[in-house]
Amino acid sequence: MQFAEAYASEDVVLQTARSLAIELGLDSVSPASGSVLRLLAAAGSAKAVVEIGTGTGVSGVWLLRGMRADGVLTTIDVENEHQRIARRIFVEAGFAPSRTRIITGRALDVLPRLADGAYDLVFVDADVTEFGACADAALRLLRPGGVLLVNGAMANGRISDPAARDVDTLTVRETLRAVRESEEWIPAVVPSGAGLLAAVKR
Repeated sequence: MQFAEAYASEDVVLQTARSLAIELGLDSVSPASGSVLRLLAAAGSAKAVVEIGTGTGVSGVWLLRGMRADGVLTTIDVENEHQRIARRIFVEAGFAPSRTRIITGRALDVLPRLADGAYDLVFVDADVTEFGACADAALRLLRPGGVLLVNGAMANGRISDPAARDVDTLTVRETLRAVRESEEWIPAVVPSGAGLLAAVKR
């Protein structure tokens, strides 16, 4: 695990975004998880990506660096102040403002307004209580072959502890189970950072 994190090197832009997130008390994807986001965006030649949870732009930069040069990242967050920082980070990373569509609002209010089957990748880094609803929305938003990624699949290390019965852990378990048992997903759990649930839409 430590090697995987060290292997994914971050430049000064990502380091800045990460330190700003820490100042605001936000959790960002780990470097290893970020490298998985970039890898999957690149593997799918992603042109249209939805990110739920902008933060200070850490995961957004990783995604944009994997996407096609003409790709657009639609990123949603309730905190306008965080998005103001992220907007600056995206520019500092060398991305034109036209490469991002930054929407302030609750994901569950915004997602219904996005087009069916129009996206290559959906990344969820939101409140655990919204995991299930976001996964359901992703099924509608993604094209066949599109990828869903959910950050936090390890439930802060409690996922395999049968004694852990708190609401967040139960919610993560339920989301993992629902995706695994669905005929519509091909899933895997990637043990990077906080854990990524990855699933390809059939």
